[in-house]
Amino acid sequence: MTSSSAVFTALAPYGWDDAWADAFTPHESEGLLPGRVVRVDRGQCDVVTAGGVLRADTAFVTPHDPLRVVCTGDWVAVEPGGNPRYVRTYLPRRTAFVRSTSSKRSEGQILAANVDHAVVAVSLAVELDLGRVERFLALAWESGAQPVVVLTKADLVPDPVVLAHLVQDVETTAPGVPVLTVSALHGDGLDVLVSLVGSGTSVLLGQSGAGKSTLANALVGDDVMDVQAARDVDGKGRHTTTTRNLLPLPSGGVLIDTPGLRGVGLFDAESGVGQVFSEIEELAEQCRFHDCVHESEPGCAVRAAVDSGALPVRRLDSYRKLMRENQRIVAKTDARLRSEIRKDWKRKGAEGRAAMEAKRGRWS
Repeated sequence: MTSSSAVFTALAPYGWDDAWADAFTPHESEGLLPGRVVRVDRGQCDVVTAGGVLRADTAFVTPHDPLRVVCTGDWVAVEPGGNPRYVRTYLPRRTAFVRSTSSKRSEGQILAANVDHAVVAVSLAVELDLGRVERFLALAWESGAQPVVVLTKADLVPDPVVLAHLVQDVETTAPGVPVLTVSALHGDGLDVLVSLVGSGTSVLLGQSGAGKSTLANALVGDDVMDVQAARDVDGKGRHTTTTRNLLPLPSGGVLIDTPGLRGVGLFDAESGVGQVFSEIEELAEQCRFHDCVHESEPGCAVRAAVDSGALPVRRLDSYRKLMRENQRIVAKTDARLRSEIRKDWKRKGAEGRAAMEAKRGRWS
């Protein structure tokens, strides 16, 4: 059995601390090993342990709830041997980055676990999509992580005045969020980002073509991720990253790189949306009616701010859009849960009737 000090020495670069050690205590007596999931694919995962990286099967932890599957960033209890070797469980997550799936079942998909910083990469090679930035930030705030917006490919905007206006637009869109400009090609701005992600776990998010793989290579200090050029016509790139990979950083901390996300659906992210649009939520508290929907009600502080120019109409439209989308997802999820409960009741009722019929058969 590996000593506790050896476990700390080996796993500390991946985020192991006293709190994780305490959470793992019940599994230590079972002879299981602590480790962190650095990659998941096809029902198996790579787990870094004090003895090195192990390949393990996740079938033992495959519940019906897709939010409870093993994912990159999880701390797990893994078997020391066996063929196949299994992950037995994962430790309670501190944070989880979740989006809704594209399926009609209104389920959530967990992208990364135990994340401290959510780095949203936005390419300056194409026109800024502020609505998409707001969507990423809502999911980031909801996860429990601290968002950071990184404007990549800053070398493509040589005019400092234009660059300053772009930064200002994003800062208005992202209240309370650091906004950095970076050129991974020339190394500009990387020192600030390295300092920010130098402790804890960071997840790198963004669309294909946003320069995430180039940024990951610059942070890691090696060409660990494949890089492909974005299309000139629209700035979009191919999926150069196909799995989520957890990479230790030479300056400290770890980075989870993710595939480009074309769909960024909200999943029960009301508080995250409220955080992104904090100025609207603060204005809403001054409305005459507590259930004001900010349309034509008298005494609406939000509409007054729009009319005065203090609040951009685009912000209010985006707020409404994301709130409506989130409410639909929550309603679908609740409906799905009610349907599953009803099915469970019907199943148990059928089992009960069958048992009674069996008893009557024995009595007759």
